Amino acid sequence: MRAPVVLLTGVDPDAMAATMVGLQFGLPGAVAVRHHIDVDRQVLTRTVSDLTGVIEQHETELEHACVSCAIREDILPTLERLARAGRWKSIVAHLPVGAEGAHLCSVLGWDTRLARFLRVAAVVTAISGRHPVRDLLGEDLLADRGLHCSHDDRRGVGEVLCSMVEYADAVVLDGAVDPIARGLVRTLVRPGAPVVDGASELDSDALTGRLHQHQCTEAWASPTRSDELPLVGAEGVWQVDLRSPRPFHPDRLLDSLEQLGSGRHRSRGCFWLPTRNGRVITWDGAGGQLSIGDHGPWQKKSPFTRIVLTGVGVAPAHVRSAFASLLMTADEAARGWQVIEDGFEPWLGPIREVA
Repeated sequence: MRAPVVLLTGVDPDAMAATMVGLQFGLPGAVAVRHHIDVDRQVLTRTVSDLTGVIEQHETELEHACVSCAIREDILPTLERLARAGRWKSIVAHLPVGAEGAHLCSVLGWDTRLARFLRVAAVVTAISGRHPVRDLLGEDLLADRGLHCSHDDRRGVGEVLCSMVEYADAVVLDGAVDPIARGLVRTLVRPGAPVVDGASELDSDALTGRLHQHQCTEAWASPTRSDELPLVGAEGVWQVDLRSPRPFHPDRLLDSLEQLGSGRHRSRGCFWLPTRNGRVITWDGAGGQLSIGDHGPWQKKSPFTRIVLTGVGVAPAHVRSAFASLLMTADEAARGWQVIEDGFEPWLGPIREVA
């Protein structure tokens, strides 16, 4: 019988710690394993505990202090070992602060050997109740708060936390939050995923059952999602869905990225360029931090451009006109594109390698 694993993610150590304790007490016969990356020392600390207390604590030196190394060298081997021991009914895996659950879910999805012993039952994201809107839409970097996962980790707090919320099967708010903050979380989270005040409000049977439906999660979190979005039902929260079958104009996009990428909002989706017409390019931003990257081929999908912006207060008046101004016109598309470089090489690599 495969051991159900509840993955715990977040960017606030206190909120994650409180949620882990709640999960331990709420799940009968659970064992918890917490991993912490000390970037300066290049050390990964593992702590295993159950209701009887701490069972083991161990430090592992990492060649590179990063999430991928931590997952490969200790997190997955430890989860497998605990599952094969047969002493516990479920496992709570407290991932390193700032580490997203998607990577581990993906590994467990294709590694058939590990899948004999482990299955992801739920992905839970813990959010601090102190400043949830600032955490989701603010400008801070993880490194500004000493929460980075490696020396070269320049990710924004909002970018990471928004992505975690969107991937989560349940969100736990650690402390009372105002209606706008709660509404923002409910707008970002996958429809139907519970948003609760404290882990004690989560249903233990659901957590260890089939709360995590990988295909549903991937569809909601995918940059190429194409379905209609649910209506925003939260007062004080806005959402703008920008879409077109046309590509962005490479030069205008480079000159005007900040028109859509900057500001106190979450923005995510995909676009395409005439210089790279076979590739999906991801758009992933929050609080003024923006990442773009190559997601892979369009495969059977026809290329399209879609950016969804979500924020609080009043939606900026310029976003629709700004989006339209970045799209190629029919005349521009008819001229064709034969260039060696398009300016996006620092993010997407040389054109010849992705064409």
